[in-house]
Amino acid sequence: MEEIIKLTHSKEETMQLAKSIADKLPNGITLTFSGDLGAGKTTFVRGLAEGLGIKEVVQSPTFNIMKIYLKGNRPLIHIDAYRLADIDTDIGLDEYIGYETGITVIEWPMYIQKLIPDYSIEVEISNIGDDNRQIKFILKDQSLLEIFK
Repeated sequence: MEEIIKLTHSKEETMQLAKSIADKLPNGITLTFSGDLGAGKTTFVRGLAEGLGIKEVVQSPTFNIMKIYLKGNRPLIHIDAYRLADIDTDIGLDEYIGYETGITVIEWPMYIQKLIPDYSIEVEISNIGDDNRQIKFILKDQSLLEIFK
C-alpha cells in the first residue's frame, strides 16, 4: 500500500489537482472520499468532472444518493452514501461501483464498505486551516502510482 500526500491552498488548486489526474485514472477505478463536512470532497469531484470534459454542474448527490454524468470523455458515477447509514437494504449500487468504462467516486464510503472493490483509491481530505487542504491518496495497487507522475 502506498500513500501520496498533496497540499492545496485554495478551492481552485484542489480542483486543478483533481483535473490533472482525471485523464490518468484507469477505467473501472473507484475513488472513495472521506473528510469532514466542507473538507472539499465535492470540490475535488468537480475537478475530476472538468478533467473528464463534463460540462454539467456537479453537486453532491446527498438526497439522490447517486448521480451519473455521461456527457464527457468517460462516464462519472458520483455516489454519496451519507444517507445510507444504518440502512441494510440492497438498492443496486453494486451495479455502478467499478463501472467498467468509467470512474466511480464515493463520498462517505464507510456506510457501504462491503461494496468497495479492492481496485480503488482512498482519498482523505483534511482542512488544515483557511482554504488549505491536505489530500492523502492511499493506493492499494502499485500500478496506480503512475497516475501521480
